[in-house]
Amino acid sequence: MTMASVPSVPSVPSVNSSAAAAFRRHIDVAPTGVWSAPGRVNLIGEHTDYNGGYVLPFAIDRRTDVAASRRADGIVRVVSLQKPDDVVTADVAGLRPGDRRDWSAYVLGTVWALRDAGLDIGGMDLVVDGGVPVGSGLSSSAALECAVALAATELHDIEISREALARISQRAENDYVGVPCGLMDQMAVSVCRAGHALFFDVRDDVREYEPFAPEESGFALLVIDTRAQHAHSGGEYAARRRSCEAAAARLGVPSLRDISVDQLIDALAELDDEELRKRTRHVVTENARVLTARELLRARKLSELGATLTASHMSLRDDFEVTCPELDLAVDTALNSGALGARMTGGGFGGCAIALVAADAAPVVSSQVEQAFANSGFRPPKIMVPNVADGVLRIA
Repeated sequence: MTMASVPSVPSVPSVNSSAAAAFRRHIDVAPTGVWSAPGRVNLIGEHTDYNGGYVLPFAIDRRTDVAASRRADGIVRVVSLQKPDDVVTADVAGLRPGDRRDWSAYVLGTVWALRDAGLDIGGMDLVVDGGVPVGSGLSSSAALECAVALAATELHDIEISREALARISQRAENDYVGVPCGLMDQMAVSVCRAGHALFFDVRDDVREYEPFAPEESGFALLVIDTRAQHAHSGGEYAARRRSCEAAAARLGVPSLRDISVDQLIDALAELDDEELRKRTRHVVTENARVLTARELLRARKLSELGATLTASHMSLRDDFEVTCPELDLAVDTALNSGALGARMTGGGFGGCAIALVAADAAPVVSSQVEQAFANSGFRPPKIMVPNVADGVLRIA
């Protein structure tokens, strides 16, 4: 394993946290602490992580906070500011996969995964304030899992690396919630660093920080929440993963990561199923696009990144078939309005698109996207320019 140094995780002693205030209302005492985890945007590298490939995400300043304290009775009690009337309690020793199918599964599943990893996690009171939009493709679930995981381990005086925290959080989502996600989201949420994108080679477990601060070069990265909801627990995401695994098996390789661009034509000729050919072509070419993007970030040639982003979207639309009308409209409109490049980001079937624009063009591109959505009868999109943020940490 190769790993760049993990960013520091400072504790900020005085933070005006909604989660802390709500904790005092619900629990009648101040919390021991507040832990915060970001959402993430994937700059490029979609559906490559579970194929052992490359991804290039960064954390954003939309965060989920968890205020927490220990309990002595082995009970975990969870309250969400977004669902204040839904108080969930469970015996930590009795947690089993499939117990819950609602939002609390991500919390209880994380506690279960920590305990199943042999960590001595006991009872807790947890109050959650979810600041990452749910269903937007910005990893609200990973933010919740990682914030809970760090809170639980630090409350119980357990030292754990951010890498291990990410893997345990992923197991919670895979085995307790039942979503067959790859490791990108939890790793990004756990280890990202402000001002940088995270290059993550999933197969070889290599993580490197690449400079990414668009505003310093006169650019902006618009994040366009189409408000077309998606759910990874639905069948389409799992179906894409099964198709990739089937293609790899027919090609006799451990994963599609093991097929290079130079081998792609021969690999496609070996597959007699058009769907498998399309899925394979996307994964192989997307891995190549991530490597191109990494080199452009390293050379600080952000102005040249646009074509690579747009090619990614076309591949996701045509070969992986995970876009939707709202995502395609957001991308097409942004490009027609002057964006240097644009693509969907996240698992697809809804969620967000991103557009790289000159900073002074951001208002025009945003306005044109909003108008296009109105003309098409879609819900108004939410458009933001997030800051590139740090990963999970304790804030109070």
